[in-house]
Amino acid sequence: MDAIKRYFDLEAKRTTVRTELLAGLATFLTMAYIIVVNPDILSKGGMDFGAVFVATVLAAAIGTLIMGLWANWPVALAPGMGLNAYFTFSVILGLKQTWEVALGAVFLGGVLVLILSLTGLREWIINSIPKSLKLGIGAGIGFFLAIIGLTGAGMVVDNPATLVGIGNMGDPKVLLAGLGFCAMVIFTRLGVPGSIVISILAVSIVAWITGLAEFHGVFGPVPSIAPTFLKIDIAGAFTVGMIGVVFAFMFVDFFDTAGTLTSVANVADKVDAEGKIEDIGKAIIADSSATIVGTLLGTSNTTSYVESGAGISEGGRTGLTAVAVAFLFLCCLFLAPLAMSIPAFATAPALVFVAAYFARNLRDLDWEDVTEYSPAILAAVLMPLTYSIANGIAIGFISYTIIKILAGKWGEINWAVILVAVLGVLHYAYG
Repeated sequence: MDAIKRYFDLEAKRTTVRTELLAGLATFLTMAYIIVVNPDILSKGGMDFGAVFVATVLAAAIGTLIMGLWANWPVALAPGMGLNAYFTFSVILGLKQTWEVALGAVFLGGVLVLILSLTGLREWIINSIPKSLKLGIGAGIGFFLAIIGLTGAGMVVDNPATLVGIGNMGDPKVLLAGLGFCAMVIFTRLGVPGSIVISILAVSIVAWITGLAEFHGVFGPVPSIAPTFLKIDIAGAFTVGMIGVVFAFMFVDFFDTAGTLTSVANVADKVDAEGKIEDIGKAIIADSSATIVGTLLGTSNTTSYVESGAGISEGGRTGLTAVAVAFLFLCCLFLAPLAMSIPAFATAPALVFVAAYFARNLRDLDWEDVTEYSPAILAAVLMPLTYSIANGIAIGFISYTIIKILAGKWGEINWAVILVAVLGVLHYAYG
């Protein structure tokens, strides 16, 4: 026990082993939904559900262990929401790419982010991208998740006259999905730990009892990871047509991590008197490494979870919190039958609920400057309407650059913005 205290420097952080372990439990409960939602989303692109389930658990556990044991941050990682949807619905189903090529694109994006992290360029780019575009892209990812979730719940359906329309609101599955969303909101409002997981299980139990879904059991043998392990096609992703996709994976993962780590740094006592974030370099490298490991296992981008704030609010201050989360993830390997029993309309509300959290970014836009909020809103709206995060990013940067030039605000454009805008143009010219 003394060795653990010394390794994680618990006394200096004014915490205890018990506090750290309880914090780990709190974080795990808020993000455990990913072990069901991620394989559900990726399996729609042709990937084996069981293999992705194992890959999700292992990627989360390994990434979180790296963050905890090496960076000593109380932050957990897992395959990221938004990016997994982009992986399936935009790259595989939209661009008609194989999931092996999609994994190759994620791998290349992860390698690029790792290189940027090691060279210090990542910090330069983060500081150079306009705040408005960061906020718009974050909200856009939320809207993208929302339309996927609403479609999965049956609330939004295809309509040849208006593109989209309302579903059959009398369908028991649609009603259960709606109740699941309401439960998530209420439980969160009441401060109930694991509100998303509890709501998903509650809807699933009702579905099993009423015969709307089939129950396969709780425990079982660990599924084989062979169908996805090391099945990445890097050569297929290393083409001109995939440049935009690789960049999209890199960009979103890049800024999602930056936003998450920055937001939890203050409450985790990671900011010194000069405003510098302690060991931020290690945390960023740990995150980048996790994505690379995840692709080899067979899942989309693995990223730091803002839900880690739940554990930090419970007193978690060191990497021991992350280690506890990793252990709990590994225990889930034997819950594959339960994961396969969860119906899609039970997990769909989780996408909408997470989307609502992402959409809060819009409140911090500069609503007094039309040259700032217009490109940001354009980027946000285009993501769900074109079913593509890449389109939102590309057109957001292109429009921002053009608007600033025409408005005579040259001084508000930097080389990082111009670089991304040019890449966006190339994406449409040769993609």
